[in-house]
Amino acid sequence: QVQLVESGGRLVQAGGSLRLSCAASGRTLTNYAMAWFRQAPGKEREIVAGIPWTGGSYYTDSVKGRFTISRDNAKNTVYLQMNSLKPEDTAVYYCAARSGSVYTYREKYDYWGQGTQVTVSS
Repeated sequence: QVQLVESGGRLVQAGGSLRLSCAASGRTLTNYAMAWFRQAPGKEREIVAGIPWTGGSYYTDSVKGRFTISRDNAKNTVYLQMNSLKPEDTAVYYCAARSGSVYTYREKYDYWGQGTQVTVSS
C-alpha cells in the first residue's frame, strides 16, 4: 500500500506561484510513475503533469511552460511548481501513483491523495 499526502495549496493572486508537495509512505516509489491531477467544480478530473521513475515528464497543454513536476526519490516526494498562475488553474489538486509508466487516464492510477485546494484570484 502507498499513502499519499498533498500539501501546499492555498489562495494566491493571478500571476503568483505555488509549490505543491506530495509525500508518499508505505513503500518506496521505485518504478512508480507519479502524477498530479486536478478537478475544478463541475468538471472532470484531469491530468496536469506526470513523471516516471526514470525521468522525463508529461504536461497537459494548458500548463506547459508554467508548471514543473519533479521528484526526490530519496525523500519519496513529488513536487509541482506552479508559476504564472491563472484563475482557470483553480481546482483541487490530487497526487496519484501507479506502477510503471505515466498514463493520462485517472483510471490507470492505483493510489491517490486526499487533495489540496488551489484558488487563484483575479
